Amino acid sequence: MDSIPHSWLFKRVSAVCHHGGAGTTAAGLKAGVPSIIVPFSNDQFAWAHRAYDLGVGSKPISKKDLSSNKLADAIKFALTDEIAANAKTLSKKIATEKGARECAKIIVKCLEM
Repeated sequence: MDSIPHSWLFKRVSAVCHHGGAGTTAAGLKAGVPSIIVPFSNDQFAWAHRAYDLGVGSKPISKKDLSSNKLADAIKFALTDEIAANAKTLSKKIATEKGARECAKIIVKCLEM
């Protein structure tokens, strides 16, 4: 298989372990599953910390500190009832947003100035 869309896959798993890119993180949040994030560059660190701060993922694991024990602990943490429930709640909130529409309104307003 060459690739599997996150939008299809993430709804079918208990948690996702990923690099923390904006698109992958958004797909995990939208799917309502906890994240285990191992960031390695750019904005990935910010998204990893945001998921943790929101209570929908484990504490980020830096690439240099990654070990099987730390990954196992992060997975256990992410699968706790509290984190799983937080992820589902956030997903429901995201589903009610009209982000693209609101963004378009802001752009139109700025162009009218």
